[in-house]
Amino acid sequence: MTFIDRARAFAALHQPGTPLVLYNIWDAGSAKAVAGAGAAALATGSWSVAAAQGYGDGEDIPLELLLKICGRITTKNDLPLTVDFEGGFASDAATLTANARRVLETGAVGINFEDQIIGGQGLYVAEEQASRIAAMRAADADYFINARTDLFLKERNTEVHADLVEEALIRAAAYADAGASGFFIPGLTNPDLIARITSAAALPVNVMMRPGMTLSDMAAAGVARASYGPAPYAKAMAQLAQAFTDLT
Repeated sequence: MTFIDRARAFAALHQPGTPLVLYNIWDAGSAKAVAGAGAAALATGSWSVAAAQGYGDGEDIPLELLLKICGRITTKNDLPLTVDFEGGFASDAATLTANARRVLETGAVGINFEDQIIGGQGLYVAEEQASRIAAMRAADADYFINARTDLFLKERNTEVHADLVEEALIRAAAYADAGASGFFIPGLTNPDLIARITSAAALPVNVMMRPGMTLSDMAAAGVARASYGPAPYAKAMAQLAQAFTDLT
């Protein structure tokens, strides 16, 4: 398959009400395990990839190393790969575009791109983030840009999440106009609020699964993509440590 074929096939997996399940991986080995279990696509998690190499989250891992890991994953697996690319490892438009092209050169067909200010405070205003998404889109017309908003993840008091829905929808519309392919709302767990977003947003919606959330509830809420973030890595490392503990 050509790059365009693979990218479009990956996009077609995003069907509201039938979530694409992405159990986030961190290297070629974990990718092979998830692929062998029947996954339709692969997705890295930034926290997991960084932690597996001894780095912290938040673009602490060197870009060159991240690209090498992504290339190794695509070399050893045939499934489409989307890369958690955080804030694009740049602030200016030209470098964002160049960095996106470098990710695509590894064989990946998509990225996550978030609106929090890496190394700073808060979120980019919607208009500025939209311009950043446009810069990422300039790298290629067909790859999948999963535009992430950190509105809900930054607000740990879930009781006020309802008050953030309207701003989230404003961002969803701005990001769609700028060329985003999907809208990612990690931190939002309430099915009713999620349904409000899926019913109003023009983009397929991605949620991050957390304890208490079920795939059936997310399907009923109109979700098109369900990912697991750092949870798979954390669980695998806990099992590894426990296996060693059980030896003694």
